[in-house]
Amino acid sequence: MRRQMIRRLPALILLIVLPVARLRAGEDARAKQLDAILTKAVTPDQPGLAVLVKKGGHIFFEKGYGVRKIGSGALISPDTDFRLASVTKQFTAMAVMLLVRDGKMRYDSVLTEIFPEFPTYGKAITVRHLLTHTSGLPDYEDVMDRVEKADGKRWSAEHQIQDQEVLGLLEKETQGKFAPGTSWAYSNSGYVVLGLIVAKFSGVSYPEFLERRIFAPLQMQNTLAYQKEKKEIPHRAFGYSRERGKLVLTDQSSTSATLGDGGVYSNIEDLTKWDDALANHTLLSATEMQPALTPVKLADGSEPHWPAEPDGDNLAPGKPVSYGFGWFLDAYPGHPRMWHSGTTIGFRNVIERFTMDHDRLTIIILCNRADFAPTALALKIFDLYLGNGK
Repeated sequence: MRRQMIRRLPALILLIVLPVARLRAGEDARAKQLDAILTKAVTPDQPGLAVLVKKGGHIFFEKGYGVRKIGSGALISPDTDFRLASVTKQFTAMAVMLLVRDGKMRYDSVLTEIFPEFPTYGKAITVRHLLTHTSGLPDYEDVMDRVEKADGKRWSAEHQIQDQEVLGLLEKETQGKFAPGTSWAYSNSGYVVLGLIVAKFSGVSYPEFLERRIFAPLQMQNTLAYQKEKKEIPHRAFGYSRERGKLVLTDQSSTSATLGDGGVYSNIEDLTKWDDALANHTLLSATEMQPALTPVKLADGSEPHWPAEPDGDNLAPGKPVSYGFGWFLDAYPGHPRMWHSGTTIGFRNVIERFTMDHDRLTIIILCNRADFAPTALALKIFDLYLGNGK
């Protein structure tokens, strides 16, 4: 989720209403019903989405709709790569956990140990605080705005801010938003810093570590942390937003080059392999994975809440929030799940994993247009497959 890029545009997918009647004629009927709805929602010459539905480890639905880029004629398919935005955070968290398992770093390491130039307010900020959004780090986009106003510096889609620049901005601040561990606020800053920490402790770049330790072992052959002019994105989808009633190419912004908070591109074919790895504990054992699936508590033992003040990254102002390492963990209603959405200029994504043995439902939706609401659609798909206890 990128705060400055979220817009309150009409959500086309929200207009889709799945029939309330529950199907009893088998999974093919459900797939046909979903396909008919999505075919109607996306015209073949416009940007669209790719959708995956898995139940019990088996793929029941996997299809793309629309085009990767207007005018290209290249259709969206299961191997089309979308910018994942904040869905990236689960890969950053996995990278950190792998390094902890390897004995190369600790969850209780503090920023001033890792980056000696970091100011005093980082003395109490641990890696665990960064993973759980309880660090209180300033929002780097807010700092960018202040620097641009004060110094006349300008970042843009052509001159994008880089990870080291984000760290430099944070190092010029004198205090955080709150004392570490005392509150909760969604933090892209924290995950940019985690990407830099992965590079520092692994001895290779963040993209290289993800490739070596996650993507290659899982045979996610078309997934990468993207760096312009270093490696091309295969089967790339370009992002669009609706402006004055028209879909306009809005693929990159001034913050699109940062890595740990949102820089991974992937597709539903590769993400089903990621889903399998999570289910089968391929990269980490169930015990090693448990910290990621344990909802954070504040220093006083209380349950965290979303900030009271609404902004673009605030999904539920003032309400309780359940977050582990790179995953939201709140149930939907009564069904335990791990999930994350991703929102950036031109892209809207979500992965929903309902993890109980009798559920075992995974829904992944990747969109290359900003006027779709994939989270709402995913929950409607949940109702189609598991509603009323089915």
